[in-house]
Amino acid sequence: MNIGTKYNIENEIPHWDFNKELQETCNKWEALLNKIEIEGTRDQKIMFYTALYHTMLMPVDRTGENPLWTASLPYYDDFYAIWDTFRSSHPLITLIDPARQADIVNAMLNIYKYDGYLPDARSGNSNGRTQGGSNAEVMIADAFVKGLGGIDYGLALKAMLKDAMYPPGGNGEKEGRGGLTDYNSLGYVSSRFVRAGTRTVEYAYNDYCLAQVAKGKKRKGEYQRFIKQSDNWTNLWRDIEDNGSRGFIMPRDPSGKWIDSIQCDVTEGRYNFVKYTPLTNEWPICICWWCGFFYEATSWEYSFYAPHDIPQLIEKSGGKAAFHKRLDTFFDNGYYNVGNEPSFLTSMLYHWIGRPDLSSQRTRAIIDENYNSTRNGIPGNDDSGAMSSWLAFHMMGLYPNAGQPYYLLTAPYFKETKIKLDQGKEFIMVAEDLSNKNVYIKSAKLNNKPFNQAWIDHQDIINGGKLVFEMTDKPSDWGNSILPPTIK
Repeated sequence: MNIGTKYNIENEIPHWDFNKELQETCNKWEALLNKIEIEGTRDQKIMFYTALYHTMLMPVDRTGENPLWTASLPYYDDFYAIWDTFRSSHPLITLIDPARQADIVNAMLNIYKYDGYLPDARSGNSNGRTQGGSNAEVMIADAFVKGLGGIDYGLALKAMLKDAMYPPGGNGEKEGRGGLTDYNSLGYVSSRFVRAGTRTVEYAYNDYCLAQVAKGKKRKGEYQRFIKQSDNWTNLWRDIEDNGSRGFIMPRDPSGKWIDSIQCDVTEGRYNFVKYTPLTNEWPICICWWCGFFYEATSWEYSFYAPHDIPQLIEKSGGKAAFHKRLDTFFDNGYYNVGNEPSFLTSMLYHWIGRPDLSSQRTRAIIDENYNSTRNGIPGNDDSGAMSSWLAFHMMGLYPNAGQPYYLLTAPYFKETKIKLDQGKEFIMVAEDLSNKNVYIKSAKLNNKPFNQAWIDHQDIINGGKLVFEMTDKPSDWGNSILPPTIK
């Protein structure tokens, strides 16, 4: 070890000067963190820049250090895991450091070329355990629809199709899509596979993302197949009631029969059947927390997950009024899990019923009650910066729907936010009259023109410009008539 360390130091830093190396490292971090400038309180700055720093830590650039192969493309390791980071961490990197995000996507494609599948989790130069879907597809689609250059999207589509069409065999826990034979023949992953609920709803969104790249590459056949499969989440939608809401993602066997109990390992080596309801949390009831119907969540949480077709989700829930009630029940009854990723988008779903003011209200309450500037200021495992990136976006008043080319808008925490973009451009957000009471958007202007929608295209941001909010102390009807797009 000492020999290796000495060798690396002599080759990488031949003229060792500790203070010089320290200053150069500080300068590099300062340049990265300075991509976004904010006007806020000291505590707000601590929270925001800590979150930004955490977002940039993983995956790790190990270009030139991979013992398995050499290639001209960059190499990144420690995707820990894409299931955690695809939702907001990578969209944040795309926004402020697109060149790095392009390198990360290219590194994933290099892994596919040499290892056979895109990674979901990866560490120590080896693909690791999959959590739910094949969510590298979401990262690729996010880069594609936002026009990220320097990526071979033809190769990317080939890698996505490999995930979607070819079962990984005995490596279903390591890469690819476990339960794929069921999914492609039945339209859902049946109860004979673990994490069937998580896999079904996430595969459906993965298929949507694949379809978007296929459409852009003019692959009509693949587009039609996978846009149709993106509705597969509905095949596990069971018309049952729980706590005043109807319709939940529930287990189903290969014959199509609904399952009312699941089998799991309740003691070491002894299996038992556990009654399954929309509020059942398999762990710690089942000692194997990989082996339930959902991964780290309940049906109440995952039954909000159709990010590509929220209007259909609202319809299946009984319409806007019923969906409004469902969201309120979810948050007011404590079904929301602040410390995990499956519900990252849920507080923003009020946008789709014309109530972005309620999205702001819910999100602000989550932040104020669970995040702060102390050493315990993050609710749970940060998961490679996932929780931090969620916070950073929301403090700016933006939130991505990963894999789609827009951001949802809510009331920001800062009087001014300046995002420094490529080619010297800047996108500035100003919150006029912002205060502890004035936390609702009354009106907005984009580049001095009235802006009446509570979402903004990625292109509008990277073109540079200025978005000005007029803040007020009461909910308003701003943004309630032009709903976020549903892109097919």
